[in-house]
Amino acid sequence: MNPWQLLLTPLILHKMRLIKSIGFAINGLKICLKEPNFKIHIGLAILAVTLGFVFHISDMEWMVVIICIGLLLGFEILNTAIEQMCNSFYPGFNPFVKIIKDVSASAVIIVAIMAVLCGAIIFIPKIFF
Repeated sequence: MNPWQLLLTPLILHKMRLIKSIGFAINGLKICLKEPNFKIHIGLAILAVTLGFVFHISDMEWMVVIICIGLLLGFEILNTAIEQMCNSFYPGFNPFVKIIKDVSASAVIIVAIMAVLCGAIIFIPKIFF
């Protein structure tokens, strides 16, 4: 191997691993898009972004909206992963799996409540005043 090959081979391998990782992530998003709750959250995210454009929200308000959307979708993805893993290990009813699923879902609810409160603080004054 010449010196250039020694230098470029790790970079090319790293780039190939990165491309594979992005493919896995896109596949995960496709799986989540089949989940009804994820579709609801996507719809609400589209509504929040649309309202943001309609009411010309500030840069700081955009940051809050984007963070809320990212957190909510991220938590919903984690919840879906946990549920799928539990279902694959224990296809029938298991009281411990129920606790895991309930706690995982409660994390999503907490973030959803936070997002609704942030959305209310941002959009209610613009809609009604």
